[in-house]
Amino acid sequence: MTEGMVSVIMGAYNCANTLPEAIDSILGQTYENLQLIICNDCSTDETDAVLQAYAAKDARIVLLQNDANSGLAASLNHCLRYVQGQYVARMDGDDVSVRDRFEKQVRFLQEHPQFDLVGCTMRRFNDAGTADVVSKPESVSANSMRRIIPFNHATIMTYPRVYEALNGYTVAKHTLRAEDYELWFRFFHAGFSGYNMQEALYLVREDMNAIRRRTFRSRRRAFQVTRFGFRLLGFPRHWLIPKLLRFLAKSMVPYRCIGWYRSWQKKHRK
Repeated sequence: MTEGMVSVIMGAYNCANTLPEAIDSILGQTYENLQLIICNDCSTDETDAVLQAYAAKDARIVLLQNDANSGLAASLNHCLRYVQGQYVARMDGDDVSVRDRFEKQVRFLQEHPQFDLVGCTMRRFNDAGTADVVSKPESVSANSMRRIIPFNHATIMTYPRVYEALNGYTVAKHTLRAEDYELWFRFFHAGFSGYNMQEALYLVREDMNAIRRRTFRSRRRAFQVTRFGFRLLGFPRHWLIPKLLRFLAKSMVPYRCIGWYRSWQKKHRK
């Protein structure tokens, strides 16, 4: 383990068009003591060419390749095996980290040793510009899982020991696109604690492709994870009722309505 180093783990799948902006935002951080570990999940576009070009220019990049398309959880577990840093941070291949994100998150963890993980607020953006922020409460606990997903997954920074204690991400059909949600149930069950900085240090891409990925199947899997997590944390069964109603309501909203609502939010934010 290299003291002070941040190991950034990223799964990449068919994101050649957005990867340069994402990678540049990591390599351009004010906190330079880092390694960027990227696992290519058998992309069929130009992702590999983009990754090879960047790796040839910066020795801080570690490139990995899955033998078969395996999903985000498996890709991140693959990355975790190559972590050398004192801290582990997340990043997605279609988003952007604000330039001083790691500097501020490392400082927070150094100054607050009682926390095992720190996340932050993120701001939505697309080709038309930035939109609303996605924030989480500063203080979260196991009981927070009753109502919310406690952390914005791609914004987190934690320690290798946390991932080791949790055996990484669960690779299963029912956790596809809900791997972080399932991780948080186990995180709190294991007695870990986390905090959310209220500064938007992360920009999350919210275009129609991202909206279309929220399918009925992915929402159903998230509800399955909710059932598992509520049992794990000993929550009463009737707490599942609001979750079920919300799942049904969201499943009936057309993609175009979500896109229109995002545009309306952006317009009225100005």
